[in-house]
Amino acid sequence: MKIITDEIKQTLLPCVATIGCFDGLHRGHRFLIKQVCKEARQRNFHSALITFPVHPRQVMQSSYRPQWLTCLPQKTALIQQTEADYCIMLPFTKELSLLSAREFMQLLRERFNVRVLVIGYDHRFGHNRCEGFDDYCQYGKELGIEVIRAQALIEDEVSISSSVIRKVLKDGDIQHANHYLGYHYYLDGTVVDGYKVGRKLGFPTANLLPSCPDKLIPKEGVYAVYAYIDEVRYAGMLNIGHRPTVDNGSNLSIEVHILNFSGDIYNHHMRIEFIEFIRQEQKFDSLEKLIAQLNTDRETVSRLLLHS
Repeated sequence: MKIITDEIKQTLLPCVATIGCFDGLHRGHRFLIKQVCKEARQRNFHSALITFPVHPRQVMQSSYRPQWLTCLPQKTALIQQTEADYCIMLPFTKELSLLSAREFMQLLRERFNVRVLVIGYDHRFGHNRCEGFDDYCQYGKELGIEVIRAQALIEDEVSISSSVIRKVLKDGDIQHANHYLGYHYYLDGTVVDGYKVGRKLGFPTANLLPSCPDKLIPKEGVYAVYAYIDEVRYAGMLNIGHRPTVDNGSNLSIEVHILNFSGDIYNHHMRIEFIEFIRQEQKFDSLEKLIAQLNTDRETVSRLLLHS
């Protein structure tokens, strides 16, 4: 896999390409990439994924904040694990947004030597995205680009997509999210100082400051998770929320109690993989009832992750 920026100077070999944001690089994307690579092998061409370093909507609307499944470094790392030959990072600019579909296809043909374009089943491009697959086929004939419609990955009548995965994560449906992704959804970042309330309750927590501020945070509540610290995996119970029982601030916290662990990990990098949603965050009448529930939660997480 070779990462190519728009400043490329050499001429690329003829390639079969597809284009998209590839947010999450989920199983639907990988199904599409396999189709691209198959078409490339049949023609003895290279295979290429064309994507954007920033969300196109952010260029057109500066206040827009996408809820990424993967920020750029994470997405790039996942793309590099695929069998495609090239990943072309095409900066999305206002000038690019004004190109018609035909003009955009001409750019792909002339700048990146795209000879075959595999179109995602629901993908549209070009100014105002007003043209469709039949138009792309016609432009392709004029420009020397074969256009192929990709198959979608559909399971139980659900077409796997980034938007579907965002929805189930917001619903706390971690099992479906992980199944659609093909890996455990995760947050990573730095362990920072917190309010230290958990320590007083007998449940010390590590507070995560995410490395990607625009990455989607799943539904508020308690989760069974794996926490990775210095490459070592630990079982943990994670709370996402506003700590209503202790009432010590309105900011959203992401804090994990790591089972069978003790040590100073402030400023360490931590990765949290979501395994299962346990319960919604709730306000308890007393700290004693909160502690009792936390003990129950810890038993649930231990049973799921340590004794399953």
